[in-house]
Amino acid sequence: MTDDSHADVLDNWRQVQSAVAEAEAAAGRAVGSVRVVAVGKTHPAARIHPLLAAGHRLFGENRVQEAAAKWPALKAEFPGVELHLIGPLQTNKVREAVALFDVIETVDRPKLAAALAEEMARSGRRPACYVEVNTGLEPQKAGVVPSDADAFIEECRDRWCLPLRGLMCIPPAEADPVPHFRCLAELGRRHALPVLSMGMSADYPAAVAAGATHLRIGTAIFGRRPAIG
Repeated sequence: MTDDSHADVLDNWRQVQSAVAEAEAAAGRAVGSVRVVAVGKTHPAARIHPLLAAGHRLFGENRVQEAAAKWPALKAEFPGVELHLIGPLQTNKVREAVALFDVIETVDRPKLAAALAEEMARSGRRPACYVEVNTGLEPQKAGVVPSDADAFIEECRDRWCLPLRGLMCIPPAEADPVPHFRCLAELGRRHALPVLSMGMSADYPAAVAAGATHLRIGTAIFGRRPAIG
């Protein structure tokens, strides 16, 4: 049963769908060519449930532990969910992440790539991987810096044989996101990586114009994140 107190989620979702379609049209792209990863970070399962009941199946979470508490039951209730890890992944959480997530968007260092390869070989489960690129060279953020990205992508493919499908970035909050999106798109072209995960609630029209295939949208769908005690 969908709780009526969370009906705003569906209203927000319809507005996001309309805005994404407008951005696709403005960019000369086919409507429906960009997928929305609905980010449930810190929101309870009750807020996510209405969107699942409405048929959406693409979701993202920032933390392995939080996702493990919410998503096994939701996945059992709603078959066909594709769950993305969009937050930093510690190597001691790799086994749990490989078991739970369908896509890991934040591969950003050799130690993590090696741990993922080892766990995929052990478990036989191979979630798709994206390399996270720190396009803004921000020391507080995860992600491989652009100057190291070419070599790291090749290593992910050739040395660790990861199922690499795309790239992800988070532009600096105060910066014009367009150069960062273009940087990621050029890197994707160079390596024939078709998936570009870029654009969030505040900047997704620019991401669509730059070639994003996936948008990570949380606040515009679920509202402000509840505080974590």
